[in-house]
Amino acid sequence: MSVRVGYYRHFKGMPYRVLGTSLHSETMEEMVIYQDLYDQRRLWVRPAAMFAETVERDGKTFPRFAFEREADFQSITDLLP
Repeated sequence: MSVRVGYYRHFKGMPYRVLGTSLHSETMEEMVIYQDLYDQRRLWVRPAAMFAETVERDGKTFPRFAFEREADFQSITDLLP
């Protein structure tokens, strides 16, 4: 599974920026590294399969995170000083 670097919107409406992916050190599971763009700009990590899954709310199905646009960077390393 591959999650693109870029800007996403959570199904509850909040904006996020995907910075890249990494691997879990014990399981080698692909993880998505992302940042909220609405609060404290915290960094978050979630399994890629969960990030890309669909969720049901009020009888409707939505992607958990919907891709909105490409990023102006290639990976998290482009954002480091």
